[in-house]
Amino acid sequence: MISDLSRRSFIQKSVLGFSLPFLYKLPFSLELSKAVPEGFHLTARPWQAIHTTPDELLDIIEGLCTFSIQHQNEEGAIIDPILNREHQYATPYFAHAVGTLVHAGRAQNLLEHGVRAMNRSLHVVEAGNRSIPDQHGEFFIAPLATAISLYEGMVQEETIANWREQLSKPVTHIIESIQKKTNNWRTYAMKGEWIRANHGLISEEDAIQFIEDAWLNRTQRERIGLDKLNLYQDWNGHPQSHAVEAVGRGNLLALIEAGYNGPSAEEIQRFVETGTSYSLLLQDPTGQCPPNGRTDNHVFNDVLYQLIFDVMAERHLRNGDSYKAGMYRHAANMAFNSIMRWHRSDDPWTGSFYITKNYFDPEERIGYQPASQYSNYSGAVMYHLAESYHTRKNQIEEQPTAAEIGGFVLEMDERFGSVVANAGGMQVFANLRGDSVPKYDTFWTPLGVMRFSRPGWDSRLGPSDGARDYLFEEAVSFGPTWSVGTQWVRLAMAGEHYQGTLRVDMEHPLLVRFSILYAPVTGVGGPNFFHEFIVTPDGVLSTVHSPHNFRFGITLPLLEDDGRELDVQVNDRIASTTYPAEISNGDSQHFIAVNMEPVLLEEEESVLSTYGWLRPVRL
Repeated sequence: MISDLSRRSFIQKSVLGFSLPFLYKLPFSLELSKAVPEGFHLTARPWQAIHTTPDELLDIIEGLCTFSIQHQNEEGAIIDPILNREHQYATPYFAHAVGTLVHAGRAQNLLEHGVRAMNRSLHVVEAGNRSIPDQHGEFFIAPLATAISLYEGMVQEETIANWREQLSKPVTHIIESIQKKTNNWRTYAMKGEWIRANHGLISEEDAIQFIEDAWLNRTQRERIGLDKLNLYQDWNGHPQSHAVEAVGRGNLLALIEAGYNGPSAEEIQRFVETGTSYSLLLQDPTGQCPPNGRTDNHVFNDVLYQLIFDVMAERHLRNGDSYKAGMYRHAANMAFNSIMRWHRSDDPWTGSFYITKNYFDPEERIGYQPASQYSNYSGAVMYHLAESYHTRKNQIEEQPTAAEIGGFVLEMDERFGSVVANAGGMQVFANLRGDSVPKYDTFWTPLGVMRFSRPGWDSRLGPSDGARDYLFEEAVSFGPTWSVGTQWVRLAMAGEHYQGTLRVDMEHPLLVRFSILYAPVTGVGGPNFFHEFIVTPDGVLSTVHSPHNFRFGITLPLLEDDGRELDVQVNDRIASTTYPAEISNGDSQHFIAVNMEPVLLEEEESVLSTYGWLRPVRL
């Protein structure tokens, strides 16, 4: 079969038939190769460094700050343009971003706005947690502690002295309590306390006491230390959220990078560096962080990955490993490129970003969770980009990342219940578990394959991110579908009752072969399915087999509208979706049935996902 790859199109072949016997491989062990091994000849795909410069980061930060001043009130607070009130941490994050710009000699016209934001933020900190918007005191500490030093020399000394006094309150005055909010929120406070100590705002002894208590007594050690890959478990859903994972791990890495030297420093460092090395394999080849969980497909998640990778690039360079430093720097630049797809140039939003990875009006809240608002997550982008700017102290020669080379299958801890496979840069991301407990009336993580991606191609064409509404129970993933009476059940709709078991046949940069056995686990019954994948640098061959006497098929999710209408075609044996030529270079995706026997393609009712509207096609 000859596949047309014009316009960088992606070929996904879907087969209903018998799979070959399985071979079990020993568990994956991480080894980042310094080059494609000799003798491997991957499909020709040009590789080049990205060369993101510090000035490019400052340009984006300045655009965000310029957008934000339109929504600053007389007291200095950043008012959310949709909520019409100050929300969470938007104001201190803006204050830090402006401080970064003026400290770098940029945007002096924003200085007054930054000072007003500092005054407002430190006023509510001084008043205590109940005065802080939405009681988000944990998020105020680190950006404000760093920002004070950025404004030194820009404002009067007595103003700096007043700010320092306001930010020297005990941590229990700023956060709700020692006992509450011990998920990823506690890592914000840990990071903040050490930065306060570094700036002489509190004693080092007090900071160490708080951090050690959080690590040893408030579940932080267990959340990352018990995970088999040392990824951070937020324990706020089942399975765990990959999107939120980067928050906790990133804050703990920042704590170590800031020079934390308490008794648990060595252990924290070991866990976060191990987890981050694995996250290189989780990033998709276009720079996106992995899917799943609440805040899935939010733009700021990719900025978190950028910041983490920039920190690791500098750490490896200091340790004399320039090659790994280059891998991390390139991965950081990939993440930056990924967010730029969502940069807005339309009035009145110019300079800001879409909050979730679609082009719908923000008031429609497509893909949003309750905390998702325009001001706070715009603040998250500008603050973490500013942190990335401060981190980049050296020019580092970029190297290809693990996600671009491939040759691995990686299964996450059971609490995450996900697997990533990659051959030559073609990535498949699948869930072995679906959400069994709704969060905000939504099952955020469907069972089945969530993403296909490869370099130089818009991997949102390969989503199956049909998050399931608790009431309507419609969901979509790339996975089996079967008939129960006159009704068809999609795998994504059976997340409470089915689970997947991974088996691996082969791992090689040219070809990866693995299978997932989907089986019911709650006693409700239903067929078993073997879903086999052969992954190559150019495409994926997918075979589904069931040993049971059921009518079954496979669901092909086609993105038809992400706020911009795509061209969806369902013909004899091919189901395709294509962007218009002026969008994403006209990238397209094709599901091609290669069965010998006749097949039937039936279109089903569209489902709203975090990306937009998905049209399920039953093969």
